[in-house]
Amino acid sequence: MNKDYLLEDETLTKESFASPPMYNVILVNDDYTTMEFVLFLLEKVFRKSSADSINIMLMVHVEGEGLVATYTKEIAEIKQKESISLARKNGFPLEVRIEPENK
Repeated sequence: MNKDYLLEDETLTKESFASPPMYNVILVNDDYTTMEFVLFLLEKVFRKSSADSINIMLMVHVEGEGLVATYTKEIAEIKQKESISLARKNGFPLEVRIEPENK
């Protein structure tokens, strides 16, 4: 077997590792989902502080949508599905989108 493994004295450069593509999780405002539920969601699913949750909720309310957080695609999809599932279980039509960070 002739494999090219790195030895202890060889170092990896930053270029050796490609960063995974990142995705934004975005909440979309609607006329039915309550502000209180959005705050609950931001604190429980996204682990945001009360202050951050209020700021994000107000941005969604005023601007029509708001960036919650940026994750790898897999984590963003999990957060999206968890958020939508919780919203539906509580009777809300909340829309949660994910999109590439550089869009």
